[in-house]
Amino acid sequence: MKYLAILTLAFGVSLSAVAQDNVSYHGKKITADNATPTTALAAKMGDKKELATKVEGTVESVCQVKGCWMRVKTADNQTMLVRFRDYGFFVPKDIAGKNVVFEGTAETKTTSVAELRHYAEDAGKSKEDIAKITEPEKALTFTADGVIVKK
Repeated sequence: MKYLAILTLAFGVSLSAVAQDNVSYHGKKITADNATPTTALAAKMGDKKELATKVEGTVESVCQVKGCWMRVKTADNQTMLVRFRDYGFFVPKDIAGKNVVFEGTAETKTTSVAELRHYAEDAGKSKEDIAKITEPEKALTFTADGVIVKK
């Protein structure tokens, strides 16, 4: 009987380890409940300059220096820059193509040429591609407090 109890406990622990292995948490621990698809975020924001919300989408690219930002696909093959509150956490650099859920603040922001070039450099773009960045960009951005990476 002891053997059966130990075997059952070991099986339960291994199942919970597998379940936890399907996601990773970064920053504040959040849940995936009630996340808005990135494709619907602009419509949800409407005329608001800022919106506290939870969003779900697919990672397009990640900062290859530290994992200090990611770009997530939005509507019409566009991407949204997601940074992490107060540079307080990072995400793995190999999550392009993965689904993520992130919670924080969406904002419409104008990003300077210098900042856009910095992000392009972090993403490993060529000097030629970086030199092509000559105009600031007004776009939807996001500051995340927490991220779930689905594996």
